[in-house]
Amino acid sequence: MIFVSCGAWGRIRWVSRPLFILRESVMSKHPIDERIRKIAENAAEKNGLELVHVEAVGFGKNKTIRIFIDKPEGITHADCSAVSAEMSERLDALDLIESAYLLEVSSPGLERELYSLQDFERFAGNLARVKTAAPIDGQKNFRGKITKVEGAEIFFDDRTSGEVSFPYSAVAKANLEIDIDAELKRKN
Repeated sequence: MIFVSCGAWGRIRWVSRPLFILRESVMSKHPIDERIRKIAENAAEKNGLELVHVEAVGFGKNKTIRIFIDKPEGITHADCSAVSAEMSERLDALDLIESAYLLEVSSPGLERELYSLQDFERFAGNLARVKTAAPIDGQKNFRGKITKVEGAEIFFDDRTSGEVSFPYSAVAKANLEIDIDAELKRKN
């Protein structure tokens, strides 16, 4: 049996047979079959959404496929359901059957992960947390504002070290961070 859901609040559907196999390939920093990514891109585009990221986690019967979608005004339950249904229909039609999996379709969240150099460019001026693979001037964890991106170099105003820069290739993990002060001012 396959449990298919739309994030935490999604439509749930039981499927009597597995839908596809994942084989090792490289997409960004996470392995995922390129065919699945293409199906997710098409499902998001068909529904007027941005495909943020696709990843596969777990092994065997515990495989989970995560699809992160977004749009400027934020996504709705209906957006998740539409992409989930589109993906399920397409995957069934392709008959890529080998093992069971869980399909999750959701928003990347307020503190979304930054998956590409383009994400750093898009969110320049926003607060973020960045962890680098190796220390940069003795520091691996940075917290502050993305000031700009030039070429493959990210410029960052770190709360501890001030203005620093590092190549995108040095980034191990990065997430946006909610600006609590700005949110409180916006609410008032």
